[in-house]
Amino acid sequence: MDKIIVTIFGLLGIAATYWYFLGKKEEAVEAKDSIDIKVEGGYSPSVISIPQGKTTKLNFFRKDPSSCLEEIVLSDFKIKKFLPLNKKTTIEITPRETGTFPFSCGMNMYHGKLIVH
Repeated sequence: MDKIIVTIFGLLGIAATYWYFLGKKEEAVEAKDSIDIKVEGGYSPSVISIPQGKTTKLNFFRKDPSSCLEEIVLSDFKIKKFLPLNKKTTIEITPRETGTFPFSCGMNMYHGKLIVH
């Protein structure tokens, strides 16, 4: 009986882990000319859809005092910028290609992505 209970709890644990890490899919937020991104324990929204060939303003507002989030890195666009606490920092990008482009904090612990269509 003990083995059955342990097996059931083990399977439930595996299912919960799978759902937590692989099951959640964030919806992309459409950005027209600009979008406001809150930097607090990560990026919100973290998945942003922008049009190809059109200049888009990414307005980052950092509310989190963590030193990890004080820098934003968009490596595919060769952008690395300091984000001052409680101030808006605007980054303008004009993507030339379609695709998915990741962005992260300076320590590469928090992530987001730009989907260019």
